[in-house]
Amino acid sequence: MSKKAVIGLGSLSRRDDAIGIVVLDSLLALQKTKGIDYLNFGSASIDLISRLMDYDKALLIDAIDAGQACGKLIISDLEKIEYDLNLPAVSSHELNLKDLFELSKRLGVKTKIYLAGIQIKDVSFGEGLSRELKKKKKEIVRKIALFINNELRK
Repeated sequence: MSKKAVIGLGSLSRRDDAIGIVVLDSLLALQKTKGIDYLNFGSASIDLISRLMDYDKALLIDAIDAGQACGKLIISDLEKIEYDLNLPAVSSHELNLKDLFELSKRLGVKTKIYLAGIQIKDVSFGEGLSRELKKKKKEIVRKIALFINNELRK
């Protein structure tokens, strides 16, 4: 049996950057899928790489700034997102997504890593999501839950 994880990333003190943690909490309240570990990882750091090595598949839920409409959800494998969207290197995390992908490749991490990237609007210091992102949260959670059920569990 393969090991799988859903990992929420983000900073609760940076408004929309908290979306990965907020969605993770919502998923836990909605459904905790048997056989999948749900982890609140906060800000991505080098520790995330070593944790990913424990799993065959992992879904990272994180805020992105890819110039899309606020609340736009993009789910794909990490490599495809990094190079197709050419996401900026700026991140509120110790490691941005591109660094995470490159480092995991260099270290030989075999984990199939997916990203549920959610377009954000406001990463100023403060608590609570922007009004625009709050409105989209329920639909984002529903789409990610479907991905977990249809793809991650395979």
